[in-house]
Amino acid sequence: MIEHEPNLPPDAPELGGLESPPETPGPVVAPPERYPFWSYADLVVFFGLALPCILLGAFTVKAVLWIFHLHVHRQALELVPAQFLGYAYLFFALYALLKMHYGRSFWPALRWVRTRPGPARAILYGFVLAFGVALTGAALHTPDIQTPMKDLLSDRSSLLLIAIFAVTLGPLCEELAFRGFLQPVLVRSFGAIAGVLLAAIPFGMLHLSQYGGSWRHGLLITIAGVGFGWMRQASGSTRAAAIMHAAYNFIFFAAMFSQKGSIPHAW
Repeated sequence: MIEHEPNLPPDAPELGGLESPPETPGPVVAPPERYPFWSYADLVVFFGLALPCILLGAFTVKAVLWIFHLHVHRQALELVPAQFLGYAYLFFALYALLKMHYGRSFWPALRWVRTRPGPARAILYGFVLAFGVALTGAALHTPDIQTPMKDLLSDRSSLLLIAIFAVTLGPLCEELAFRGFLQPVLVRSFGAIAGVLLAAIPFGMLHLSQYGGSWRHGLLITIAGVGFGWMRQASGSTRAAAIMHAAYNFIFFAAMFSQKGSIPHAW
């Protein structure tokens, strides 16, 4: 007796085989965010605005002095507010770039975060770096020359004012600019070691004018910049680098006060 197969639609699977259920797609994993998310063009804009913002800060201070008929007898009393305002204008521009163009928050973008090592360790590293730079300056026979910085710090009131700036706003702004904004782009392009070094070179050149163009002083500041860059890279925190920078500056200004105004090789 012959058994007949039941009538099946043409697209039915063959008897004896089971159709596997359709595969359920898994969750889509987003690619990791590219960091830093800004570009070399943004670096050009930011550092290109540095000089105009500093000049605008100086103009603002002079305008206020002229409007209110104020007279200052110490150059530092005019220079420090001008530099503060210049930094304020510059970092407002950076804030606008990050917020309006990229939709990102300022502090997290520049990695102003708490991390290890903590503040105490960062301060210790700043002290160690300061002594290391001082010993290097002695080994290089760095000359004790008359510089614009010495002229600026000719009296104790100016020294005190600039010391306060140099252990607070100075490290904050310089580390945000060089280790928070510049260094990550260089590290992404050239690797950690080259990126840290390349960020430290313009940092050292920035301070050359303070020391009359002395290459030894510029080299010492560059070495300090490498130390701050190492802290930024090792900890992942611009905040840690700024604390280290502040501690480094504190040592040199403490030495100035103890030596009654004489300036060590580099700060």
